[in-house]
Amino acid sequence: MNRVVVIDYGMGNLHSVGKALEHVDKNISLSITSDAQQIQDADRLIFPGVGAMRDCMAEIKRLKIDKLLKEARLEKPILGICVGMQAMLDFSEENNGVDCIGLFPGRVERFSEGQKDENNELLKVPHMGWNEVKQTFEHPMWHNIVDKSRFYFVHSYYVTPDTCKENSATIVGESTYHKAFCSALADDNIFAVQFHPEKSQSCGLQLLKNFLSWDGQV
Repeated sequence: MNRVVVIDYGMGNLHSVGKALEHVDKNISLSITSDAQQIQDADRLIFPGVGAMRDCMAEIKRLKIDKLLKEARLEKPILGICVGMQAMLDFSEENNGVDCIGLFPGRVERFSEGQKDENNELLKVPHMGWNEVKQTFEHPMWHNIVDKSRFYFVHSYYVTPDTCKENSATIVGESTYHKAFCSALADDNIFAVQFHPEKSQSCGLQLLKNFLSWDGQV
């Protein structure tokens, strides 16, 4: 049976993610936990997150989730969601600067205030609501998802991966909010998204379905 763990460090819409997973595949073995043994024994991991980065990283380090993710990096498929995606980079400028897990080189930056769209309308921060995701790389996780499909976002910060360094991730999805920003990135068996697939209706459910069958290969 497909053993799936949603990592619980107290910062995420965990039960919504769990219900969405069970909706697309009722035969999975699903656990929502921070237990190290269950995380190590899982076939695949989902790493969600909401809230302030400083609080998130404090719990991640206290529970040693950072070490568990580094161990799992080359062993099993991992899906990062929202702050879970941001925490995978080196550093976030949120809360006056927070060191993150460092699975990928890069930074997390805040959207600038006072920006306007093409209609001269003020863009609010946080970026909240539906937005297109342009698929910039052909990846198995985009299977049966039409390019420029719309997904649901809620965030004030976005990732700026350093794609020129060793161990860098590939930007596989971009969205626009005043300017283009990375909304999905991937490296080997890791796929991470800024949007919330569990809130993104049919396209989000398809992404989760793809993850449950993805072997971690590109």
